[in-house]
Amino acid sequence: MKVLVTGAAGQLGRDMAIRFAACGHEIVGVSRRDLNVARRDEVLGVVGAVQPDAVVNCAAYTAVDDCETNVDRAYAVNAVAVRNLAEAARRFDAHLCHVSTDYVFSGDKPEPYHEWDQPDPRSVYGASKLAGEQEAGEAATVVRTSWLCGSHGANMVGTVLRLAAEDGPMRFVSDQRGSPSFTPDVAAVIERLCVDRRPGLYHVTNRGEASWYEFAREIMEAAGHDPGRIEPIATAELVPPRPAIRPVNSALENRALTLAGVESPGDFREPLRRLVAVLVDQ
Repeated sequence: MKVLVTGAAGQLGRDMAIRFAACGHEIVGVSRRDLNVARRDEVLGVVGAVQPDAVVNCAAYTAVDDCETNVDRAYAVNAVAVRNLAEAARRFDAHLCHVSTDYVFSGDKPEPYHEWDQPDPRSVYGASKLAGEQEAGEAATVVRTSWLCGSHGANMVGTVLRLAAEDGPMRFVSDQRGSPSFTPDVAAVIERLCVDRRPGLYHVTNRGEASWYEFAREIMEAAGHDPGRIEPIATAELVPPRPAIRPVNSALENRALTLAGVESPGDFREPLRRLVAVLVDQ
């Protein structure tokens, strides 16, 4: 396959390109500098020139708090851009895979969310990403993932390792839960879904769930540091308070993958140990 990856400079985009190349596919990666996905003419021009078999959209405006005040930009990048890519995919007979987020849910459900649960976003970011899912179209693959960590960008693992090298306090919220997920594992599942050209909505996360506080302790333990240095804090105690509402529970269940007979990524602790080893050596 020839695969066009948008957002190729981001942590998931870079591991998507690595995965597809390792599986023998021809990769064309474009970053924000190469392509403004919110501009229809640019999207049609690039997709028409590349003539890909698949388009994997990893481009997104993910500054959750900034989205609250930059509403137009959030919808332009997270929704209108998907409309443009879906149109281009139809016109040039490419399969579209669009990456979405756990923030499409309210967080009120006590159990992990599956694909048939009703979305109810509480932030502009979540609402704009839900709009992007709706723009992708019935023929597309839509992948929701969460709490992404990889070796090519800023994320929770890198943050904890950086703070562990300093002397200051290490406090993380204990009242938000989710599914820590790792970009190489997510990329592997997306590659299979694209090769199969499977339409529909899939949750793709590593198994296991944790609060940010518990996840930070797991990171410290994987790095050989004292997890007791991590202190819990409530979201309401954060100073300054965050503008965007975070879901209290955004853990995802990969129900559609299981029912489709596609193997889900394994427990998050194993790829966490691998990532820690890579980042410590850098």
